[in-house]
Amino acid sequence: MARTMAGTMARTMAVMAKGMKRVTLLGLAVCVLGPGMMRAQGSGAGSGAGLDAKALTLFKQPADSWPTYNGDYSGRRYSELAQINTKTVGDVKVAWKYKIEGVGSTRAMASPIIKSTPLMVNGVVYFTIPDHVYAVDARTGNPIWHFDWEDHGGHLLGQRGVGMYGNWIYFLTPDGWFLSLDSRTGKEHWRKKVADEKLQYFTTMSAMIVKNHVLIGVGGDAMDVRGYLEARDPETGEQQWRWWSEPLKMGDPGSETWPNQASMDHGGGMTWLPGTYDPALNLIYWGTGNTNPVFAGQGRKGANLYTDAIVALNPDTGKMAWYFQASPHDTHDWDNVETPVLFDAVIDGKPRKLLAQAARCGYFFVLDRTNGKYLVSKPFAHTANWSKGVDERGQPIPNVGKEPHVDGSMVDVPINGATNWPPPSYSPQTKLFYVNANEGYGVAYLYDTSPEPQGYGGGGSAAFDAHSALIALDVKDGSVRWRHDPKGEGAEGGGMSGGILTTAGGLLFTGDSTRVAAFDAGSGAILWSLPLGSRVSNGPSTWMLDGKQSVLVGAGDTLYSLTVGGK
Repeated sequence: MARTMAGTMARTMAVMAKGMKRVTLLGLAVCVLGPGMMRAQGSGAGSGAGLDAKALTLFKQPADSWPTYNGDYSGRRYSELAQINTKTVGDVKVAWKYKIEGVGSTRAMASPIIKSTPLMVNGVVYFTIPDHVYAVDARTGNPIWHFDWEDHGGHLLGQRGVGMYGNWIYFLTPDGWFLSLDSRTGKEHWRKKVADEKLQYFTTMSAMIVKNHVLIGVGGDAMDVRGYLEARDPETGEQQWRWWSEPLKMGDPGSETWPNQASMDHGGGMTWLPGTYDPALNLIYWGTGNTNPVFAGQGRKGANLYTDAIVALNPDTGKMAWYFQASPHDTHDWDNVETPVLFDAVIDGKPRKLLAQAARCGYFFVLDRTNGKYLVSKPFAHTANWSKGVDERGQPIPNVGKEPHVDGSMVDVPINGATNWPPPSYSPQTKLFYVNANEGYGVAYLYDTSPEPQGYGGGGSAAFDAHSALIALDVKDGSVRWRHDPKGEGAEGGGMSGGILTTAGGLLFTGDSTRVAAFDAGSGAILWSLPLGSRVSNGPSTWMLDGKQSVLVGAGDTLYSLTVGGK
């Protein structure tokens, strides 16, 4: 299935040879030389020095920035800022908003939806939608520059954001291009092809910077291709290493969980969300996606490592230290890419380095991040009856009777999963893990009954008794400490949406129907809310500039900056 070098070069030249187009930015006409090669102009406001590498830490990002997708390497999405707190949140108002203009419908969306978590560095906010990168002034919302890419395939349902290294911004296009942009101007620095859209790969994740590595993952399961994770050189874009989601050949560790070479070669396991990183252990933690064929598992008997797993890798070599499989032999399309959140806690009187994940399969896991051994493996959505319990490692044991059948098989987890990509949060203040969960029942069907199915091979029905809830989980035992159940259209909204942010001000920010809401992180009481007109569509973030704390949230095609008192 590999493409020849000549074919790659020909396609690359064909893309770069596309005709010129004109883009209007801040009232100025700018020239685009080929797709994405915009001579970006802007106001220059705040577009100063680049990102200091010291800003990327395990637990405490600087107060005046949000330098990476999750704010820091832990994935906790917890901020030490407390100017906005349980007493002042009632006075929070919109300071500014930025609405995307000039971008119409695409082959996937009727209008733009901001799913990216913006970075904020040196007073500039950087955010994305598919094919577009925007830089705006963090104090005013005024535009600085806008980068526009013309894709030639790929997935347009979402784009999670950019990564930053010094003065360089890293952006993945839907059709498998990895771009370096100048953060001050938006001008393209270089581009590298990292995935083949003709094989239905797509690239939507926010690049993650670890030391001198840019980590990028891929999505795509329509053509039964292998998943992989790459490290790229931040200066040149050249590949440093590639880790595959399946063993490369029979006889390699993990190959015993596959029946043959062909099943491994087409096994899936995409890597489309950013992971987390512990600098002291020098390990990155990454989730892998569903196994292929998606719903038809009869041609790939076994656990199918290392799909639907959390893997711990050395960021310098890509070598795996340990794995934990959340959904062995997945036949329900439950990607395990949800954030593996890192935190430290005292358990049974001993300090522990831990990792927690609320998985799409409906289980909540707490692991020792030094070795992958489990402390908690417990359903957080109904009983997760697709499994019969857990094995000696805490990994769920699939219930064969709940695999997809021709006449349907009902499980007590929605077909789209008990949660999905919107990021969770962990607060060291409350010692609780928070997730926007989906609850209900789903029916999975098997369409392709042949011995060697291909593609999806089946499908799922709409969920029955479907509803969402904001759940606070105790990391010591997985019990639910509190939950917020939306009450339908009206005072309590109509469903949880977006990601979660917790702060030292005792607050939790997330979306509840078409409003952003602030909850008391300890009790779950709603303290404040603001209608936005669209559902919260990204993970909220926060920082302090000029002595004022801002919370930034995306809803549909608009970013909102929220402060005490507003303007």
